[in-house]
Amino acid sequence: MSKVTIKVNDNGSIRITGDVELLDGEGNAYPTKPAFSLCRCGLSSNKPFCDGTHKGKFDSPVRVPKEV
Repeated sequence: MSKVTIKVNDNGSIRITGDVELLDGEGNAYPTKPAFSLCRCGLSSNKPFCDGTHKGKFDSPVRVPKEV
């Protein structure tokens, strides 16, 4: 089994890479590729997938908190 990577992109999508199954609220599987992006901004017309609509309209750089 390959390692799955989930990356929260600055001001954009969540990028999923690896062998995962994406399900809707009823348990139905979405067709996916080995790498795909999920919408974080809510503006995509192709939810849950990102279609790039966020560009210039979504500001959310996320960082892991530094331990003290």
